Amino acid sequence: MTFPRIRALREDKDLRQKDLAAYLSCSQVAYSYYELGSRDMPTEILIKLAQFHHTSTDYLLGLTDTPTPYPPPENKKRLPHKN
Repeated sequence: MTFPRIRALREDKDLRQKDLAAYLSCSQVAYSYYELGSRDMPTEILIKLAQFHHTSTDYLLGLTDTPTPYPPPENKKRLPHKN
């Protein structure tokens, strides 16, 4: 699976692969493999990219065409707090 949106978002910000690789704490070669789909992208890398680009992981993966991240749930169910 290739990730054309990851490349497009990077290029829209005039960033080099090297720049994002440094942000993600990986090598430029590893980042290049993620863009090309030659290497499976770890979940934590995918999440960091979504946060960096202010989008959702679903958008990066091509599961939605809406680039806006999902809003946080209004009614978060919380676990009871232990004292």
